[in-house]
Amino acid sequence: MSSSSSSSSSSSDEAKFHVLAVDDSVIDRKLIERLLKTCSYQVTAVESGMKAMEVLGKEIEGVNLIITDYSMPGMTGYELLRKVKGCSSLRDIPVVIMSSEDLPSRIDRCLQDGAEEFFLKPVCQSDVNKLRSHLIRRPSSTVAAAAEAEEEVSSLQPQQQQNCRKRKAAAVLLEESCGLSSVQSTKTIRR
Repeated sequence: MSSSSSSSSSSSDEAKFHVLAVDDSVIDRKLIERLLKTCSYQVTAVESGMKAMEVLGKEIEGVNLIITDYSMPGMTGYELLRKVKGCSSLRDIPVVIMSSEDLPSRIDRCLQDGAEEFFLKPVCQSDVNKLRSHLIRRPSSTVAAAAEAEEEVSSLQPQQQQNCRKRKAAAVLLEESCGLSSVQSTKTIRR
């Protein structure tokens, strides 16, 4: 009985993972959706790169991995990969590309530009099993902490400028109290 409880615990952990599946082919989209659900992943399946970007705009915190077809009308899977990796709030989401064409130059380009994996279609269960190692957890507290850190960093710059002005004013007062002008203090320092 304890072994069944541990396997149910494992599947409940995986159920927390949300995979965004993108494919313009209804058949391929339904196949990848079924394979992902077999692994107990939450799946959002869309038919285009543009729809994927809409989902990401609404659910940035909830998407743990994107799996996309390479060849789609409008925005290709490669273009989606580039948009995701080029956006600071999305770049940590792993992207996996799927294609029915086995073109080494295409595969290399996708992997060099940030894809975690490149699967040849038809995707099978053993391919989907490889996704586990790429899934990321993105709790909302992490996103909130990142936003706080970014705000803190941006507020440092004005504070540093103010500190520089204070130091300069203190240096001028010190020069005046020592009877040095700015030109004399520069010559004195150089000696």
